[in-house]
Parts: sequence; structure tokens; C-alpha cells
Amino acid sequence: MNEPLIWSQIENFFKEKFAQEEIPDLNAMIFLIGLQELGLGYRNYKKDEKVNLIHIAVCRLLEPFGYYKLNGYDKDHWPHYQLVEKLPDLKPNEQTLLMKKAIIQYFIDEKLL
Repeated sequence: MNEPLIWSQIENFFKEKFAQEEIPDLNAMIFLIGLQELGLGYRNYKKDEKVNLIHIAVCRLLEPFGYYKLNGYDKDHWPHYQLVEKLPDLKPNEQTLLMKKAIIQYFIDEKLL
């Protein structure tokens, strides 16, 4: 798997889908994945809901790596995850690499490329 090539394709995916001149940063990508996972479409979300969308995305992205497990959905269709394995202490650049790998895996799993 050529991760740099796949990452470039992911950046172009976001740039094209959202008609941006610049590639969204990693946080924006994670937020958009949270929106996708929630599945309720775009609307105005409160600040705490935006934080929860990022949490949903992080849990979903790290689920294939064995850190989280989906427990189910609440009455409002929000997914709830359980921590399975504590994340290791990572330096900021290591966190970024882990999230990029997780996004690559997400795009592969969801057949988005």
C-alpha cells in the first residue's frame, strides 16, 4: 500500500467534494467523517454537538485498530463507543500519523477511493 499516494487521493477527494481551493486540515477531515458517520446530514450543530461529532469520528477511525468498539445508537441515532484499549502516549506528530493511517483505512474500508 502506497500511503503517500493514497493520502494525496484523500486530500483531493475532500478538495473536490467540498469545492475548496485549499485542502482541508486534518481536524476538518475528522469533523466531516463524524458528520458522515452520524448520517443526519448537514445542519447547524451546537458547539457540544460539534465536539461529539469529532469524538464519533475518532472512535470510528480507531475502531479497526482495536481501540474502540461500537456499543450501539441512542434514540437520536448518535453512535456510542466503548474504549477497548487505552491509546498509547503519543507525541503530536505520532498522533497525526496515526490519524492519517486511520483515515486511509477508513477510505479503503468504506470504498471511497
